[in-house]
Amino acid sequence: MRTSGSILGLVIVVVIILLVYRAQFSRNPDGAGPPKQQIDVVGIKTDLLSVAQSERLYVARHASSATRVELEKDGFTSFSGSTRRGYTFTAEIDGARRFKITAAPSDPSKSGWPTLSIDETMQLSQQ
Repeated sequence: MRTSGSILGLVIVVVIILLVYRAQFSRNPDGAGPPKQQIDVVGIKTDLLSVAQSERLYVARHASSATRVELEKDGFTSFSGSTRRGYTFTAEIDGARRFKITAAPSDPSKSGWPTLSIDETMQLSQQ
């Protein structure tokens, strides 16, 4: 009887440890999502900041905004293509000084992930 009680107690402790472990590593304490999502979102934010800074440098040199292709062609961006980390980048250019770059999830496994954007004020927004 004592042995079965010890085994049952050990099983209960193991189950509690597994539940705590699973809760800790499936979601961040602030509810931001699993670690892979957080890593990719931080990477996309960094890419958006890089592209926006490149856009500002382009404007300073050419007195007009550039498309993503023009930025690539002139060597202003650190990556090529419109897709990165399962996100598609698009740029909206309005005149010589206004732009908005948006990164939206395009990978079907990333549905429900946030859409991120940045504008000429260098302010990131998340939807």
